[in-house]
Amino acid sequence: MSKEGQIYRISGPVVTAKGMSAAMYDVVRVGHEGLMGEVIELHGDQAVIQVYEDTSGIRPGEPVLNTGETLSVALGPGLLTQIYDGIQRPLQTLEEQMGFFITRGVDADAFDMEKIWTFEPVVAVGDAVEGGQVIGHVQETETIVHKIMMPPGTSGTLKSIESGDFNVTQTIATLEDGTEVQMLQKWPVRSPRPYKTKYAPDTPLVTGMRILDFLFPLAKGGAAGIPGPFGSGKTVTQQSLAKYSDAQIVVYIGCGERGNEMTEVLDEFPHLIDPNTGKPLMNRTVMIANTSNMPVAAREASVYTGITIAEYFRDMGYDVALMADSTSRWAEAMREISSRLEEMPGEEGYPAYLSSRIAEFYERAGRVNTLSGEDGSVTAIGAVSPPGGDISEPVSQGTLRIVKVFWGLDAGLARQRHFPAINWLTSYSLYPPSLDQWYRDNINQDFPEIRTAISGLLQIEAELQEIVQLVGSDALPTDQQLTLEVARMIREYFLQQNGFDPVDAYCDINLQYKMAKAVLSFQDAAKTAMASGAALNDVVNVPARSALLRGRFEQGYADRIDGMVKAMVAEIEATLEEN
Repeated sequence: MSKEGQIYRISGPVVTAKGMSAAMYDVVRVGHEGLMGEVIELHGDQAVIQVYEDTSGIRPGEPVLNTGETLSVALGPGLLTQIYDGIQRPLQTLEEQMGFFITRGVDADAFDMEKIWTFEPVVAVGDAVEGGQVIGHVQETETIVHKIMMPPGTSGTLKSIESGDFNVTQTIATLEDGTEVQMLQKWPVRSPRPYKTKYAPDTPLVTGMRILDFLFPLAKGGAAGIPGPFGSGKTVTQQSLAKYSDAQIVVYIGCGERGNEMTEVLDEFPHLIDPNTGKPLMNRTVMIANTSNMPVAAREASVYTGITIAEYFRDMGYDVALMADSTSRWAEAMREISSRLEEMPGEEGYPAYLSSRIAEFYERAGRVNTLSGEDGSVTAIGAVSPPGGDISEPVSQGTLRIVKVFWGLDAGLARQRHFPAINWLTSYSLYPPSLDQWYRDNINQDFPEIRTAISGLLQIEAELQEIVQLVGSDALPTDQQLTLEVARMIREYFLQQNGFDPVDAYCDINLQYKMAKAVLSFQDAAKTAMASGAALNDVVNVPARSALLRGRFEQGYADRIDGMVKAMVAEIEATLEEN
């Protein structure tokens, strides 16, 4: 059996080749144009291949060449600022070579292999080194130091190591056994990168979005799902998370999104400024663009490409936020390939292994002690686009079984122009018990109790609204009318957030705590005043309360909020004297 076979059968992106020696997941080149594909099934002398490019025009009898390698990504200095397709071809480089339309069978290095980087070693000749250990640094962008690591699985004693200017393929170190070490590594995308231990989640990923940080927090190394119908704000929410969360590296996978939506992301991202450094956000971002009209097999691979790159930066000790938008399109790619393979369909035509594939992806998230002894994390945030917004479908359910945070987007809230349109009655987070100690230590001792009080008021409002719809709010007792007013304040002042406002787009977690306390201070002061005879209207309409609500759009609000709350309480108390 030779490394070269022939095309026997073609069914869309699935090609069957015969007369070829192959192993599972070998990368092959199909046809005269050398289209890239991957072996996904073996039947005797026949290999079933999923092709990552458009197969129109190829025909039976054309050659298929086995490269003998698995689908791998190139890892090294030059990854950041790049925009890739699903199989790590750099789109900007391809555009320079051939314009806006990518020719089939074309290949390009993942990043510039000839670019010179200044390498500074942190180990010396004679040191014993092992897989995953950091042996030197390269300043990759203005904000990120790229740590050069020994490839996992290699170890020995350093015979030589040099500092100076190198490209990624030149030898920077040699071991006693003759092994040469370069800055470039390759790693198979379907295999998780190794680490020492995985930690329990005990540190929150601070996003700057009040409804997420305060009510439904996500831990570093955790996994979250954002299901929601079209137009409810999944993409904007993920972009806001990419820009403002306290992750040091962002990997954004546009997996099967509409072309115009992905174009907006690609146009906007390079111009976004990182609020932490004042430098371009792309300096710490890797993007994978795989639109809905690109070949489905590459869409299936794009998620693995993204998470492997994320794990690589995690191994350097960075906190990485991975955005997958959207996992529904990834699942649809699996469904199409599965049907071409004539596999037995599961629920709604998805393959029977859908849930296990989703689980494999989210299980690669986590906060770990790396092989180099540092702590790093990958936090996975996957958008789900259920048809018609029905989250009882298989992709949403498979996601919810795995993730511990559910941010449920609501089309009704989006129509009311309440953004972020996350429904506080259906969303949940299972992380608070393990994060509460962090909040007590870093924000305030009573942080969890304040969160519980705010959640409780929103629940009570939901119950009261059913009565209001029957008899109107005026028929309620005044204490319940006050509860409705406080809940409205929570919704409009605290939960609503303008993602395009330069001040309100990001809210520091200490300010979030103060804002929540301000709501409860209003409730306490109003209850006291009304118990002594003050009118609800007078209490609600004090000028200082309006100033407090408007103030969140003004610079320096965090410094002034305590004084504004005191002024509000004083004015509420003064309503008694007027009466």
